[in-house]
Amino acid sequence: MTVTRPRFSLVIPVYRNEASLPELLSAVAWLAARLPGALELVVVVDASPDASYGYLLEHLPRQPFASQLLLLARNFGSFAAIREGMRLARGDYMAVMAADLQEPIELMERFFLSLAANEADVVVGSREERDDPWLQRLPAQLFWSTYRRLINPEIPPGGVDVFGCTRAFAAHLVALPEARSSLVGQLFWLGHRRKVLGYRRVARAHGKSAWSLRRKIAYLSDSLFAFSDLPIRILLGVGVLGLGLALILALVVVVAKVSGRVPVPGYAAIMVAMTFFAGLNALGLGLIGSYAWRAYENSKQRPLALVLDQHAFEGDKPR
Repeated sequence: MTVTRPRFSLVIPVYRNEASLPELLSAVAWLAARLPGALELVVVVDASPDASYGYLLEHLPRQPFASQLLLLARNFGSFAAIREGMRLARGDYMAVMAADLQEPIELMERFFLSLAANEADVVVGSREERDDPWLQRLPAQLFWSTYRRLINPEIPPGGVDVFGCTRAFAAHLVALPEARSSLVGQLFWLGHRRKVLGYRRVARAHGKSAWSLRRKIAYLSDSLFAFSDLPIRILLGVGVLGLGLALILALVVVVAKVSGRVPVPGYAAIMVAMTFFAGLNALGLGLIGSYAWRAYENSKQRPLALVLDQHAFEGDKPR
């Protein structure tokens, strides 16, 4: 039997999304019926501790679209899962979305139609509105505002969580095997023709997001050290400032000593100066160590993800 290569591939990482999977598969079926070409769903289960993998293994063969199901050997993170899914996707045009359905499935249709019309090589979704509680909106706004200021001003104000691209662009993206990096940062670093589509992020209906504050801080630091030398430039500026202050202080001490105003050296001034430069030295070592650690991680050339199990289904298409 001849297997037709799909025109579109939708890549979805899954981690603790068991409750949303029935609704997700229904949404993908709706999308497959609307696209001008065959759709393939590529689901990457990132060693999820719930029953997501078992549910997908049972229900994917019954869907009216082709699919691939990957199970990673351990939890490598959503970015690694996305890259692995894109590496194995077969479509001419690819899109990435989360399994929690906070990004509307209609946005994926807009991605695919825009790419198929040759309007861009990569399409990113920018959140213009969101139904999340303000306790979640405020940290997200602060995060992306900081990202835009420190790392890449081209990032849309609402941030980027989902995107679509051509097969050629995906090949360039997957060919960047950088550990401790930012997939979003790589999207913008690659350039190409880019289009931004706004959308309204809906409230999460099932489960709890795994995108914790700790993960956000780690992601921001990875993005900063992978795409900016700002910490080094700040350290250099602080060092120059500290050197200038030390020279001024030394000049003041010499003048005071010569004029006889300092019969006994000041203990407080010495301790303040020692503490300041010791702290500056520790800060410098920490920043340089962060860059050195990431360089060391990449020098190992370990794979970013390992596939433990893989299945392909052609789908139960109506005859």
